[in-house]
Amino acid sequence: MYEENEIRFPPPGRTPREDTAAVMKFYKLPESFPRSVLDEAKRCAEKLDNPGKRLDLRRKFIFTCDPQSARDYDDALSLETDRKGNRVLGVHIADVSHFVESGSALDREAYRRSTSVYLADRVVPMLPEELSNGLCSLVPGEDRLAFSVFMTFDKSGEMVKRSFAKSVIRSKARFSYEQVMAIIRGAAGGLGKREAKLIREVNALAQQLRAARFASGALDIEIPEAEVLLDESGEMTGLATRPYDESHQMIEECMVAANEAVAKELWTKGVKILARLHEPPDEEKLLMLRADMRGLGVKMGDISKQKVFAQFLRSIKRNPLYPTLAMMVLRSMKRAVYDGSNMGHFGLAKKYYAHFTSPIRRYPDLTLHRQLSAYLEGGASAARVPAKILAKWAKHTSDCEETAAEAERGLLEIKKFRLLESQLSTRQILDYDAVVVKCAPFGCFVEIPELAVSGLVHVSLLSRKFVSFNESDHSLSAPGGGRWRIGDRMRVHVAKVDFVQRKVDFVPVRRNLV
Repeated sequence: MYEENEIRFPPPGRTPREDTAAVMKFYKLPESFPRSVLDEAKRCAEKLDNPGKRLDLRRKFIFTCDPQSARDYDDALSLETDRKGNRVLGVHIADVSHFVESGSALDREAYRRSTSVYLADRVVPMLPEELSNGLCSLVPGEDRLAFSVFMTFDKSGEMVKRSFAKSVIRSKARFSYEQVMAIIRGAAGGLGKREAKLIREVNALAQQLRAARFASGALDIEIPEAEVLLDESGEMTGLATRPYDESHQMIEECMVAANEAVAKELWTKGVKILARLHEPPDEEKLLMLRADMRGLGVKMGDISKQKVFAQFLRSIKRNPLYPTLAMMVLRSMKRAVYDGSNMGHFGLAKKYYAHFTSPIRRYPDLTLHRQLSAYLEGGASAARVPAKILAKWAKHTSDCEETAAEAERGLLEIKKFRLLESQLSTRQILDYDAVVVKCAPFGCFVEIPELAVSGLVHVSLLSRKFVSFNESDHSLSAPGGGRWRIGDRMRVHVAKVDFVQRKVDFVPVRRNLV
């Protein structure tokens, strides 16, 4: 948002090509792995030949589903039916802990990084490529070591059993989201009827789990994820909206189920873990949100109750202002963090939740793999970690995650501001559809959904007459009928770009002022 703040913005590079390097330097992101780490990674291939005692699942139909551009595959799925007719969902996660031993050079570097960072034009990985794109990647047709979570669901979608095992798998197929979506819609996808039917059954189960989650009060906030498009010189050419269809939902629900199953198993057995904690919004934030919604004529009900909050989110799905409303809700929420002493995920409506399914790119998942492995081998006492260590891990990994998010967001902002600045310098100024997201005595803030950029339209550009600010409904009005409020739409173009403060001024395209 275009507001006064004390945020330090990352500087742009001297040229667009150098923006990423500038952001990495600003956030102190590592450019390479130490030689000791790379040497250790090269020796990890030997460990593939010594898998230890494992459940052999290589004959099972196990598949992966990832973005078309994905280079590493850390999760795979299977589905079978037991003798009682229940569905047994298998979520098979790359067994990174087999290769990255606690206290090793690889482990120390993975902890230092704590997360992979996904910048606009490159990835800063948590682990070297020998592991992330090689030994730990569940590529089709190759034997890979996994940590499998088996969850048995009855016809109503209730989980009636869970079990865990170190395994060896051989993925039978690698699908993109687009291919899985086509199979869900009825295409064969190059599969036999049995395999195609199985994928549709996985999706049916996932949709059942999704419906149950929302019925329990999970928050259904769908804001399309945007991917920045760059040309060869590093200049931004636009944003592409990533779809979020049933294929994405299928994978998400299976991963959520596995994360919950592991967290519940350990926590209820007296093993505290690095939980994924998401607390409810503060009362003050909810009051501000209610006031903003009231200004738009939107009723919320008693949103201090989670199920009412969830019902409210469903009720605004068809509102033409939904993207703006959803963003307002997100801004009122607390950030999810890692915590070693508290449990619960407000957004997902889960009492037990932790991250288990992405050990290639998140260190908390790797710690959970180690604790689950110790638990399976030696019981709860073997899996316990001292509270001080968990607290240390929680703070460090949460801080690293926040730094990664700021770096990703910072580079995107640089690219967006370069785009707007170039329009001014080349006089090739484009008009954009904008939505008023906030009003103040000095003007209104607008957001351009096409670019996900916010900026100010100064009050002097709204009317030739005196414009007053109405505190009761957070609107602006001028004599003669001019009125501007949250949710109003207008056509604007860029007027000024302040790269240092990351602020943009816009001008309404229509200049026939009242």
